[in-house]
Amino acid sequence: MRTTSAARRRLLLVTHHYYPERGAPQRRWDALTPRLIDAGVDVSVLAPPPHYPAGRLFEDRAEYQPGRLSRGRHGERIVRTTFREHSSRLRSRSLDQAVVAWSSICLGLRIFRHPSLRPDVVVGTVPGIPSMFAAWVLARATRAKFVVEMRDAWPDLIEPAGLFRAGRTTKARVLGLARTFVHRAVSRLQARADSVVTTTETFAEVLQGRGVDDVAVVRNGTSYTPDAADLASSGPAAPTSPADPTDPASPADPTGPGPDGGPLLLQDRPLRVAYAGTVGRAQDLGTVVRAAAEMRRRGRAVDVRIVGPGAEVESLQRLAADLDAPVTFGGPVPAEEVHALYRWADTVLVSLRDWQPLEWTVPSKLYEVMASGRLVTACVAGEAAEIVASTGAGTVVLPGDAAMLADVWSGWVRDGALPEVSPAAAAWVAANADDDELGRRYVQLVDHLMEPEQHAASAGHLAAAADGTGCPTCEIKAVPEPPERAAPSIGAVRPSGESVA
Repeated sequence: MRTTSAARRRLLLVTHHYYPERGAPQRRWDALTPRLIDAGVDVSVLAPPPHYPAGRLFEDRAEYQPGRLSRGRHGERIVRTTFREHSSRLRSRSLDQAVVAWSSICLGLRIFRHPSLRPDVVVGTVPGIPSMFAAWVLARATRAKFVVEMRDAWPDLIEPAGLFRAGRTTKARVLGLARTFVHRAVSRLQARADSVVTTTETFAEVLQGRGVDDVAVVRNGTSYTPDAADLASSGPAAPTSPADPTDPASPADPTGPGPDGGPLLLQDRPLRVAYAGTVGRAQDLGTVVRAAAEMRRRGRAVDVRIVGPGAEVESLQRLAADLDAPVTFGGPVPAEEVHALYRWADTVLVSLRDWQPLEWTVPSKLYEVMASGRLVTACVAGEAAEIVASTGAGTVVLPGDAAMLADVWSGWVRDGALPEVSPAAAAWVAANADDDELGRRYVQLVDHLMEPEQHAASAGHLAAAADGTGCPTCEIKAVPEPPERAAPSIGAVRPSGESVA
C-alpha cells in the first residue's frame, strides 16, 4: 500500500458540474476546494467545460479545450473533458454525461497515472451517475481510495425520475433492463467504495441498512450571508414596482403587528411568494401554480414569482396561462438580486415532488432561505420537513397538495399576518451548514482514508480504527443508529385562519 505524508495528500475530483457554472453541485465544491487546499490537500479536477444548464459552451476559451490543463481560481488543477451539446431532454443530457465520463477516463488515465500527479483519493460526485463509474476506474488504475459522493438518493431516484422507463415494446423492455442494470451497478459501487459521502443523515441510514459500512455525512453549505438590509427587517421589505419585483428601493409598506402577534401585516396588497432555483421535474412547481390559481379563484390576492432555469419552465408558463394563475417567471439572477428578491417576498418556497427518495434529501436552497431569516413555505417531506418544523423556520405543506397550500396561504391573507420565524432556524444553519465546518470534515475524511490507524493513533484510538466502529477524532466513519423520528407537524388552517406548523 502506497503511503503518503500529510503534506503530499492528493485528491482527484471527477464531476460533471464545476465553476464557473452556477448551481448547488458547483457551489459545494467551490466552497470545499479552497478549504481542502488550505489544509494541505492538492486538488485536481476532471470536469467538462462550463455548459450547464443550456447545454452549450459558455464561451470559447483556450482553457476549455479538451485535455487542456489550467488552474482554477483557488489554485486547483483543472483538466477539461470533451462534452456533447444537449437539449433539456433527459436522454440528451444523459448522453452528454456518458461522453464526459468516457473522456474523464481517457484523460485521467493519460494524465493522473504520472507519479507526480497520482491521487491518493478519487471522488466521484453524483449527479451525473456516469461520473461515479469514471471515478471508480481511475481509482483502481491509480491504486487510490475511492469515494462516492451522493448528493441525491441514487439509485432510488432512477425509477421515479423516469430514467429508462419500461413498457411493453421491445425498446421499452430494453430500457427496463438498462434501468435494472444501472440500479444494481450503482448499488454495487456504493457497497465497494472506500467511503460513501451523503448530504443527509436519512440517506446515510438508508445506505447503512443496505450494508454500506463506511458512510460519511457532509451536508451542503450555503453561501447566503444576511446583509444589513436583511438584518434590519424581520419581514419583507417594501413593496416594489410590478415590473421589477427584485428592486429593493421602493418606499416601505405600512406594517404593524398582526392579530396573532406576528411581525407582519398584509395591508391592501397581495401575499408575495418567491422561488429561486432549479425549475425541474423534482421541484414540482406545477403544484405551486395550481395553488396560486386556486387563491385567485377564492378571491385571495397572491403574487408568485419563480426565478431560475430548468427543463420545466416552458410547461409551467403554459400551465399558468391556462389557469390564469398570478405567477411570473424570470431567468437566473446574481446573488445580490437574490437578496433583494427575498426581501421583497413575504415567504420563500422550497418544493420537492412526492417521491419517496426525495424524503431522504434536503434541498441546499432550504439552508439559504433559513439563513436569510425569511419565512419558509416548505412543500417537502422527510428530513427537510423535520428541519423546518423543529427549527421554526416556516410552515410544512404536504408535497403535491395544491389545495392545502392554498389553504395555508389563504389563512395568512385572511389574518393579515404571517407566522413568526424563529431565530433557531438561522442558528441551525450556522451550526450545521457552515462551509468551514464542512471543509474540516472533508479534510478529516481524506486523512482517515489515507492513514486510518495513524489518524486514530494520534488521539489514542487504535481500537476504534481496528474494529471498524470509526475514528472518534474525526466523526466521519459511522452514522449513529437512527433515533425514533417524530413526524413533522404539517401546516394546517384552523377555523380562525391561524396557520399552525
